[in-house]
Amino acid sequence: MEFTAGALLRPYLLVWTRTNLSCETGRPFQHRKDPLNSIPENVEKTLELLASGNYVSDRSLSTAVYLSLTLGRPLFLEGEAGVGKTEIAKVLSETLGRRLVRLQCYEGLDVASAVYEWNYSAQMIEIRLAEVEGAADRERLGSDIFSDKFLINRPLLQALDPSADGPPVLLIDELDRTDEAFEAYLLEVLSDFQITIPEIGTVRAEEPPIVIITSNRTREIHDALKRRCFYYWVDYPDAERELEILALKAPQADARLSRQVVEFVQRLRELDLFKVPGIAETIDWASALHQLDIIELTPDAIDDTLGVLLKYQDDIAKIRGSEAAKILDEVKSEVTLAQAAT
Repeated sequence: MEFTAGALLRPYLLVWTRTNLSCETGRPFQHRKDPLNSIPENVEKTLELLASGNYVSDRSLSTAVYLSLTLGRPLFLEGEAGVGKTEIAKVLSETLGRRLVRLQCYEGLDVASAVYEWNYSAQMIEIRLAEVEGAADRERLGSDIFSDKFLINRPLLQALDPSADGPPVLLIDELDRTDEAFEAYLLEVLSDFQITIPEIGTVRAEEPPIVIITSNRTREIHDALKRRCFYYWVDYPDAERELEILALKAPQADARLSRQVVEFVQRLRELDLFKVPGIAETIDWASALHQLDIIELTPDAIDDTLGVLLKYQDDIAKIRGSEAAKILDEVKSEVTLAQAAT
């Protein structure tokens, strides 16, 4: 005989489902019609919005963000790790005053972790209490135990939840880590911003959340999901934009050192490395060098701190020593010429 929570709850679920699952319209959430911080009016305002959150964007990325916000479509950001994809969702949450709901993807992610699950322990206690009290109305009890009181909302369901500040920012981070089955489940969410819960019905968001999806492209995402989104490839920034980012994120670093750091990293990205450094590594390296009271790059300083910049031993071994010194000489020559020209 089965004594699992699912087995004990099944009779109540069957009774409740027969009488209540006709609610195809679901239970729509009621959102404010006038969120505190409105969506930017144009691309220029979007640039300003991102800048106010210390995010250095170019016009093409700001255009993609603007269209996603105004047309209510998910924004699919793809690119190498460390180029600032996740940061966009955080900045939008902060600057628009919206709640950030983050779903961090991983292999084996399922509905119970991403969408919802029932609090079986609490449901069992409710059943036992009803039995002790002599409650005989199975239909009423089934309705009670399959209600919001016992529903545990996970990130995707939370993103449909009402908020006084307007619909939240839903960040589905590193979608490429999940499997195709979970991608298929997302189609309903991204198409109609609704989730079907068999025991309750269909839960719809009256006003869709702001959806940002990121992928490091460790595998291809299915076309069916991409078609429901606006797509943008987030590339590494050029030297000038990376220097601007560094000035915002690591302002304590010496200006000359920052220029050398950026030029050095730019050259590393041209090499055949297993994993070239992203913007996050550039910021970390500049901060580490400042912490060591280094105001100018030297071969020894590079060799001592390469582990901050590169994350694979083969890459470190390839750059350390003569190769790092060679790149540094080129960087210093170029920086000197640039300063002389100005």
